[in-house]
Amino acid sequence: MRIIGGMAAGRLLKVPSGYDVRPTPDLVRQAIFNSLGDRVDNARVLDIFSGSGAIGLECLSRGAARVLSVEKAGRHATMIRQNLEQAELPAERHDLRVADALVVIHQLARIHEKFDLILADPPFGDKNVGRRSTSLSQRLLDDTDLPKLLTPEGLFILGHTRRDTLTLTPAWSMTKEMKHGDSMMKFLCLNPATPPVPETPAEKPPVE
Repeated sequence: MRIIGGMAAGRLLKVPSGYDVRPTPDLVRQAIFNSLGDRVDNARVLDIFSGSGAIGLECLSRGAARVLSVEKAGRHATMIRQNLEQAELPAERHDLRVADALVVIHQLARIHEKFDLILADPPFGDKNVGRRSTSLSQRLLDDTDLPKLLTPEGLFILGHTRRDTLTLTPAWSMTKEMKHGDSMMKFLCLNPATPPVPETPAEKPPVE
């Protein structure tokens, strides 16, 4: 696995071994960043379920102003730090939290943090024919704090497997969907708040 574009293009990244991490394939990452275009430049980025850190570090390579990577596993977090150093990317623009992603989302919402891009490609969920999904991807969609972290014009890019049918909650609207093998990526934006219906002023009685 390598960084695809930007100042660190071509730099190799270490990937954790085993089945508990499923790195986002290079072709999928390339398609994501081709779609994002110049949105990454100077963006504030939240990369949750970071794994090897490939997506967040790709953002940093392409000029993101700040990247916050969130990864629960300590050994994977160590690999993110090693990849950051090996790619010679600006460490002062990268933060790493070793914690549960859903807990961090709640903490960030409490301090009113905002991001232009939120990216998440969590471990795949099970096939959910005849029932509502219980996957991590669905839990992110159901999380009422996550929309609070996104700027009004921001994008939330969410990965899941084709067999995991997700239910969009009222907070989200899908602008695009990409498919690559068994991987799917949804591009989501905030649903605009429905403006309140203005009250019709009561008619004044005629003056006699």
